[in-house]
Amino acid sequence: MNVYLYLDRDTPLHRLDPRTKVLLLLASFALAFVFDDPLYNLGVLAFQLSLVTLAGAWPNVIRMWKLLAVIAVVTAALFAVSAPGDTPLFWIVERESLAYGLGVALRLNVLIIAGLVFLSTTTNEEIALALVRFGVPYRISFAVSTALRLVPTILGTALVITQAQRSRGHDVDSGNIIARVRKFTIFVSTIRSTQVFAMALESKGFNAGGTRTFFLNPRFGRIDALVVATSAIVLAAALWLRLEGHGAIVGYRG
Repeated sequence: MNVYLYLDRDTPLHRLDPRTKVLLLLASFALAFVFDDPLYNLGVLAFQLSLVTLAGAWPNVIRMWKLLAVIAVVTAALFAVSAPGDTPLFWIVERESLAYGLGVALRLNVLIIAGLVFLSTTTNEEIALALVRFGVPYRISFAVSTALRLVPTILGTALVITQAQRSRGHDVDSGNIIARVRKFTIFVSTIRSTQVFAMALESKGFNAGGTRTFFLNPRFGRIDALVVATSAIVLAAALWLRLEGHGAIVGYRG
């Protein structure tokens, strides 16, 4: 099972400068919080799915469809029974609270899909380089990229250990959550890998001074400028619509 999200493809989004991808991600996050009305958030979701198509990231979205569905259903149900509204619909659910719950559910899915698009088109090295070029200290950039790299590595190690234990007849599925955790040696393996990683960094002079150079050297070109400008225009248009009173839920008292 492949636990990594990056897809090595030659798509328009893959070819963008990593700084452009970061700005596009931030714009997508901001756009998700502009509207409350689910109809408007459907438009935001459609925009995000167009980016999925451009990035060729549908395999990752399909992999996560169960998570997206669960988040949407649970979020809509929780807000439907707990958020205040004015128009009774059925039982303790008001029309406005249900609409707000659907809007929040769509918002969360947009946030997750935006993250999937970013991770599907951007390598860890590109993420670190983008942060450095934005002025973030290299150590912080390296820590962020390392964290993104270690999460799938730990998941992959856990899957390998689980399969090895099952092949030897070891029961890893019985008992409560604490009993199951005790059966795994993933924590020992993770600590050992972290120590080896730290020694490797020290042996390569990670803390040494001097000007750093990078193997990757992407250029911010016209296409990047066009993408950034388009994202800014779309976000500005959405904010203008919201300031004009569109995208709100009339009667919602949250």
